[in-house]
Amino acid sequence: MSSPRRDARRTTAARVSPRRTPRQDRSRATVERILDAARLVLAEHGYEGASTSRIAATAGVSPGSLYQYFPHKDAIVSAVLQRYSDALVSRVTHLMSGQFEQPAPVIVRSTLAVLLDGLDVEPPFLRAAIEYGPRLDDGRTLRAFEERIGELVLVYLTTQRRTLRDDAPLDTAVWMLVRTVEHLTVRYLLDRPPIPREQFLEELTRLALNYLKASS
Repeated sequence: MSSPRRDARRTTAARVSPRRTPRQDRSRATVERILDAARLVLAEHGYEGASTSRIAATAGVSPGSLYQYFPHKDAIVSAVLQRYSDALVSRVTHLMSGQFEQPAPVIVRSTLAVLLDGLDVEPPFLRAAIEYGPRLDDGRTLRAFEERIGELVLVYLTTQRRTLRDDAPLDTAVWMLVRTVEHLTVRYLLDRPPIPREQFLEELTRLALNYLKASS
């Protein structure tokens, strides 16, 4: 018997799913144009200003063509945010997979720099991703992003286990670290404090390393 919460998540997932999956090259190209246009509209106008008519006009398609693939704005925005999340995870994966032999200060700073660059998008788009994204799919995309980044970090830290603190399980430390870094990076990009980028990266790297290092 399914739980009410699981049923609610299935309903939410179905609500933001595309109307149909394109199978022909022409249809796939149309969907890509719609998603590219939605990305531009979100970057300029934010979630509230991203109407389906504005997205269709930017994509150069009719509203009817748009509705063939997406039932409403939320389904389009959800697809855009999913694509954005996948691309960012791919960049981090590519970086980390080739640096597992690097010392912690090097790979931690490099990874944080990639995350910062990937999240450094137009503020309206970032706000849509952070504030509205979790509402659209019950946080599914955000959780998947955090879990995939966490898995990469866990693999790396496992190879460095003897140099790390041993007073907390690694999975606990990874959960804390990923979400701390995510929150601080997002706030840095949205608030734009008078902190130079390199200084922010230096301080964030130090915070992460100090949290992970073994007690002397």
